[in-house]
Amino acid sequence: MTIRDLATRLDQTLASDPRRVIIKLFVPGEDAAVTRSRTSALIDRIALLGHDETAALLEETLRRFGDRHRDLAATFLHHYDLVHFRVPSRLDLPPAARLLVGAYFSHEYAVEGAALCNPSMVAHPDQSGLIPGRLRVVISTRQIGEGHLSSIGFATAVLGPGDELVIADRSGPLTTGPRHGVPHRRDLLAAALADEDRDNEVSATVLGSLPEIFDDDDFEQAVTRLPTDLLTRTTTYGTVAELRRATASDYAVTFPADVPLERRVLWPASAAESNGMEDARFVRIIGEDGTSSYRATYTAYDGRHIRSHLLASDDLRTFEVTPLRGPAAVNKGMALFPRQVSGRRLALCRSDGETLGLTSLGEDGRWRRPMPLHSPRGGWELIQVGNCGSPLETGSGWLVLTHGVGPMRRYAIGALLLDLDEPHRVIAELPGTLLTPGDAEREGYVPNVVYSCGGLLHADALWLPYGASDARIGFARVTLATLLRAMRSPPEGR
Repeated sequence: MTIRDLATRLDQTLASDPRRVIIKLFVPGEDAAVTRSRTSALIDRIALLGHDETAALLEETLRRFGDRHRDLAATFLHHYDLVHFRVPSRLDLPPAARLLVGAYFSHEYAVEGAALCNPSMVAHPDQSGLIPGRLRVVISTRQIGEGHLSSIGFATAVLGPGDELVIADRSGPLTTGPRHGVPHRRDLLAAALADEDRDNEVSATVLGSLPEIFDDDDFEQAVTRLPTDLLTRTTTYGTVAELRRATASDYAVTFPADVPLERRVLWPASAAESNGMEDARFVRIIGEDGTSSYRATYTAYDGRHIRSHLLASDDLRTFEVTPLRGPAAVNKGMALFPRQVSGRRLALCRSDGETLGLTSLGEDGRWRRPMPLHSPRGGWELIQVGNCGSPLETGSGWLVLTHGVGPMRRYAIGALLLDLDEPHRVIAELPGTLLTPGDAEREGYVPNVVYSCGGLLHADALWLPYGASDARIGFARVTLATLLRAMRSPPEGR
């Protein structure tokens, strides 16, 4: 048996489903090469429709799309509210016409119409009703739609006994969940300003008038209290804009309790992630008191910049979003350790774009400059290396799944073992690859790729979900004993 055969592929897969759609605001003219809003003219034409035709059009639209979305009429009314300032004051539109306006300013968006990939897997918070040997899990997905816009989706499955894996049905209307505000931390705002080199008199004055924990009203009051001699400085506008951008990046989303997890979509809700939420690495965190919660790092992309952000949730129903700060958070691929190590919060990272590193969280809320763990060395990873999710704790050490990029931008998966108490020490590594793109997996949206954002250990085995060329999600399994036996001490001088 070769090393690449260590991971046995399972028969089950998750394929992208174009029927999984959400509703987005559609403004005619904004999709043109030369933007020219046509909203007022459209509203005038809708207003000219007779009562009967309006009612018939609305009824047909609700009938045709109603079973594909949750509370479709409420969404139409919300979209009407967003554009109602375009309604001439002379028009007093009746309720049906308002809903129809909202329908014309709406369109469906297939969240995974282009690709489905890069999963992570964690234990589900509900383990009721299972026989011994089984584990219910949550699978996070990167779903990509038109315009290469990424969001975070979910599936659920049951593992075991043996190598059995049963994926739950994912059909039904999706929900993005409403955004709401959260308290902000002054130290994290200060860290954001340091990252953006906005440490000046304006930022110091605003920070100095804020409490340790503040809300949006506190922030706006602090800005209005800026003295005139600071308001007239040429750098003030940029600093205040960065302050607003940083505070707006903190938010929360809460889904209705009756919406199943597999129908929840984490959709971009801040400017920092307006072009996508990518590659969520979920991990179940065990606190010092033994309680558990969930965290995930993901890449926020605004069309020009990438940044690591954090999702925090106790129940996978309410998610709080906070940007991560510091030198280690400037690139993709951060992955949190599931617990503190020697009193420190640690994470894997790849801040230089090509080297797997280890970082720790400072008292100032910033992730420190990382120390290198593993650099490109093998032929299959010479372009870059990184992690494939959070470290998995075993009796022998922290098991770290890695990804490497080789010739023809071919992605493969490997493994390292870190010392439990001194995780900066690599004590073993897999001499080669654990999983490579098979002949049936090399074709897709991004060819020649296998990639994972995190597996888990269950029943003495590693269960690994992975994206196959961004066309589908596959699953592989290997016993932990087999994997550990195949690992070797790292070369001298590492």
